[in-house]
Amino acid sequence: MSTSPSAPRRSRLMRRAAAIAVSALAMTGLAATNAQPGWAAPPGIPSKATAQSQLNALTVATQGSTSGYSRDLFPHWITISGSCNTREQVLKRDGTSVVVDSSCAATSGRWYSPYDGATWTAASDVDIDHVVPLAEAWRSGANSWTTSRRQSFANDLSRPQLIAVTDNVNQSKGDQDPSTWQPPLSSYRCTYSKMWITVKYNWGLTLQSSEKSALQNMLNTCSS
Repeated sequence: MSTSPSAPRRSRLMRRAAAIAVSALAMTGLAATNAQPGWAAPPGIPSKATAQSQLNALTVATQGSTSGYSRDLFPHWITISGSCNTREQVLKRDGTSVVVDSSCAATSGRWYSPYDGATWTAASDVDIDHVVPLAEAWRSGANSWTTSRRQSFANDLSRPQLIAVTDNVNQSKGDQDPSTWQPPLSSYRCTYSKMWITVKYNWGLTLQSSEKSALQNMLNTCSS
């Protein structure tokens, strides 16, 4: 039996439909001016040359098991400053005109998702993506880390490991590596590969041969 959606749900569906339309335009290079990037890039994105050197230095290994994995073994989001946790810090960093209340929750703002080209005005429509997913990190060496090191990884604001993106795009990515998932907006794949490579390099994680090939192909699209 079907029923009509409630007013709040209709509003949310309308926002999603509008964002999807903007995303489609962005992918064809025809996005309206108000859909252009208005976001702060995560810190530490390397040049193409540096990313290539880091990729060459990464250890290729058979992917480990997820046995024993739990997100609780990567404590997040932790308090960063005052009442602001990691998620709230990234929302402020990656958004424009972000207003927060006394508990640091974003009450208004604008977030451009570089993965799909969509723009959102409600923080509830935005996820903070771990560029290298926590489960992927576990399979790549983090299973042997201390909980303290895993916490640092899950809340890393000094490298391009955290980024604000459309929630359902982040959910579709799940814990996949670039051999099976890449940003829908192909023009961002160069940047995404550089982010992924430098995070794995700086945290001493391994990668699979198929993952390395996918990263190399993405990196080859970079001009610098």
